[in-house]
Amino acid sequence: MAEYLALIRKEAGTSYGIDFPDFPGCVSGGETLDEALRNAAGALFVHITGMVEDGEALPDPSKLEAVMADKHNRGSVAVLVPAPAIKGKAKRINITLDEHLIESIDRMATDQGLTRSGFIATTARAVLASHEPPVVAGGGRAKAKGGKARRSAAKKAASRVA
Repeated sequence: MAEYLALIRKEAGTSYGIDFPDFPGCVSGGETLDEALRNAAGALFVHITGMVEDGEALPDPSKLEAVMADKHNRGSVAVLVPAPAIKGKAKRINITLDEHLIESIDRMATDQGLTRSGFIATTARAVLASHEPPVVAGGGRAKAKGGKARRSAAKKAASRVA
């Protein structure tokens, strides 16, 4: 899950204000820091939801160094606000999995009250949110390979698991 920089600003005698450099016009605030951060998450949700509904692409999160290099931002405090998980339209796919893996998936999905697709999607979201590349059998990291090399690597990994 992506996180976006939010800048907290406060002048004497005012409430806390928060803005998002990656989303011009997305602002929020609050009387306390906690309230301002809660409101910032809500503002980001509304802003991103609107962009997705309008078919706009979300920007890549800015780097802290680049944002703080702007003299206008130097008096602010930067915090990270997680982007909301926006679900897209479901799309049917065809995948091939080991039959024993499918049985294990189905058992766990049933235990959790999910369908097979729901379990796979939930698990994939959790892995993606962890910011860690998936570990493949044999302890290596998944790597993109071309055709025959990819099939050969998959066969080797499957033989180690079986």
